[in-house]
Order: sequence, then structure tokens, then C-alpha cells
Amino acid sequence: MAQEHSFATPGPAGLAALAVACFGFGCSFLGKLDINGLPLLAAWLIGGGIVQYTTAVMELKDHNITGGNVFLFFAAFFMFAAAISVFMKWYLVSFVFVPKAAKEAMDAAMAAAGVADIKMLTPEQLATAKAGIGKAVGGMLGKAVHVEGWLWMAGAGFLTVVTPAYAKSALFILVVALDVVLWMIVGVDSGWYGTPATFKPIIGWLLVVCGWYGVYMAGAVVCNTVYGRKVFPTLPPLVK
Repeated sequence: MAQEHSFATPGPAGLAALAVACFGFGCSFLGKLDINGLPLLAAWLIGGGIVQYTTAVMELKDHNITGGNVFLFFAAFFMFAAAISVFMKWYLVSFVFVPKAAKEAMDAAMAAAGVADIKMLTPEQLATAKAGIGKAVGGMLGKAVHVEGWLWMAGAGFLTVVTPAYAKSALFILVVALDVVLWMIVGVDSGWYGTPATFKPIIGWLLVVCGWYGVYMAGAVVCNTVYGRKVFPTLPPLVK
């Protein structure tokens, strides 16, 4: 059922903001994001969160219980909480995990070589010690983010149980795809999947597809509303 808005619907902006998150996380899961780019991703997620929160409030005001609640939840956790999380990962890796792993590696190398000063290590011994730092940092980060897998169960579960409501919307396919993505993220971040490297590319490309679908639907809502006809074709809802 169409919603009557006291203002024009902010849904297209909310979908575009969702695309920002999908593209950003897609870049990360596809291995295209360096650790130094995490603060930039966080900044864009904060911008998207402002848009989605605004969209949620306006949709709830106009009695859109489905879109309003989903955008509100996404604003809080897919955007704001994720932005803080991304920034904290950058901080932990840069200022906690790397110094800790480097110190442990050098201490172990000096103990093995029987010397008391790092300057007494040979170039080969230094290279061997440094080689294990990255793996050690990855292990620390992996354990740290396990809690996010458990927390993402709330997001995946919430979106899954409200998915039937989207059967009356052209966004149904997008929501189902996001359900799949979120449950895979739950498994990867929680450590339940033994081979996360297998799932990360799937998650990444699904997020890219979801982002472009969101952009397309944003354009469809705006252009079809302006012209009063289907300039951009959209899939019919499963339930009318």
C-alpha cells in the first residue's frame, strides 16, 4: 500500500545511503581496502547514517512501519555502530596490535639469538621476526571481532523476520540478498565458518550488486514519481 507523505518521501536518499555502505563494505570484503583507508570508510558511514536516520524518522511519521523501522535499525548499526567499529579496528591495529606483536616478535628473536639488544640481531634474524608480525596481528584482530559476529545475529535476524513485509514492495529481492549477506557476515565474523576466505568474495560481490540495485531503485522512485509513469521499470511485488 502506498504511503501518504506530508513531505516528499526520503526513501531514495535512504537507498542511496545504503548503497554507500554496500560499496564500502564490498570493497573491504573483496580485499581492496587497506588498513589506512578504514577511517575514510568510517567517515562515509557516518554521513550515510545521518541520511538513514532522517529517512527513518520521516517514514515512521508517515506510518510506514516497515521502511521506517528498517532504516532506523540500519542507521544505528549498519551505519553509526559500524563506523565506530571500523575506526576502532584501525586504532587497535595501528596503535595496539602492531606494537604488541612487533615487541613480542623482537623479544622472541633476541631470546633465540641469545642477545640483549635488537641492534645485535642480524638482518636475516630481523627479517624472520618481522615476517610473523602480520599473521600475529591478524590473529589478534580475528579474536577481537568475534563478538561482532554474535552482534550481527541481531541485525540478520531482524531483517529476516521482517522480510515477508517486503513481499508487497519492489525491494523484496534486495532485502532477501541482504539477508544472505548478513548471515554470511555472522558466520565469518563469529569464526563459525572454518574458511572465511571462501565467503568473503561472495559477500563482497553480493554487496556490490545490492548497492547498485539500491541506486537503481532510488532513481526509479524519483523519476517515476516526477513523470507519473514507469520511466525506470521495476519488478512487481509478490503480494498486492
